[in-house]
Amino acid sequence: METVQQETKRKKRNPVFLVFLALIIIGGGWFGYIKVKHALHHEETDDAQVSADISPVIPRVSGYILEVKVDDNQLVKKGDTLLVLDKRDFEIRLEQAEAALATAQSNLNSAKASTNAAKANIATSQAAIGTINEQIEAAKISLRRATDDFNRYMNLIKDHSITQQQFEQAQAAKEAAEKQVAILESQKNQAGSQTNAVTAQSNAVGEQTDVAAASIRQRKVDVDAAKLNLSYTVIVAQQDGMISKVNVQPGQFVQAGQSLFSIVHGNDIWVVANFKETQIKKMTEGQKVFVYADAFSKHKFEAVLSSFSPATGATFSLLPPDNATGNFVKVVQRLPVKIEFTNKADSMLKKLRPGMSVKVDVNLD
Repeated sequence: METVQQETKRKKRNPVFLVFLALIIIGGGWFGYIKVKHALHHEETDDAQVSADISPVIPRVSGYILEVKVDDNQLVKKGDTLLVLDKRDFEIRLEQAEAALATAQSNLNSAKASTNAAKANIATSQAAIGTINEQIEAAKISLRRATDDFNRYMNLIKDHSITQQQFEQAQAAKEAAEKQVAILESQKNQAGSQTNAVTAQSNAVGEQTDVAAASIRQRKVDVDAAKLNLSYTVIVAQQDGMISKVNVQPGQFVQAGQSLFSIVHGNDIWVVANFKETQIKKMTEGQKVFVYADAFSKHKFEAVLSSFSPATGATFSLLPPDNATGNFVKVVQRLPVKIEFTNKADSMLKKLRPGMSVKVDVNLD
């Protein structure tokens, strides 16, 4: 009995067990110390993912697809042709616009010709009026002379110094001069009326010329618009990137503004991490960040904290929460933070894809 008790006491005092227990306590303490020290100088979250610019491919005109030049997951360069639409309808519209422009140009030329003819008629009428004015002045001079002769002969006839025939000749000359002046005045009035009519016609033709010129400007705009729409039948890549799944086929009708597929710009990627609002107290822009992708957990990506979102993620949701109504339950909100990679030479960056889950570690020092 005593032997068993002594053996039990020796087992309890076995130094291997004590050493093992001490190592566990020391290791646990050291691990806890490391974690506490890390927590004091770092903020972490696994609510993060890789992001990149994704541009939808949207046609600017409606039409039937003639050719699809790309496949799923294909790399493209800026300016590469993605789709070709049937352009026959747009070529017809361009021809119609060009024909309308030619008609408007012809109308303008006719209006200009009419304007030139009206101006020539005005000049002719004005020249005729000038000639008549000269003739009137000469006729008035002749009238004054005839009148003077008639008055003188009237005094002489009273004294019987001249014959009755001479007096009648002077009277006839005076009356002829008066008629001549009246005829010229009438001709002048007629020429003036004709000039006014021609001037009114010229003004009307001038308005027609302005209308024709405005029509030409409109037709030119129509031609430019038709050419622009024709150019839109060839859809090209606006940026370098990778094509997503192509969901269109030749012969399919697409609407202007319809999203067909997307181009992912993989050359410039970043991380959006959603930190709790209680974590951002010591976080500032420019702090160093390490990123660990779930797909490449052993690789450490170098990054920097770039900027903070202007509002929490819930604020931008389709139905943002309204704590002023119903039963209020406080929920810790998360604020999106943009993190940019700094080591662009890291070959592993090319393997990251938008949407991949990552873990981020922000160094607060």
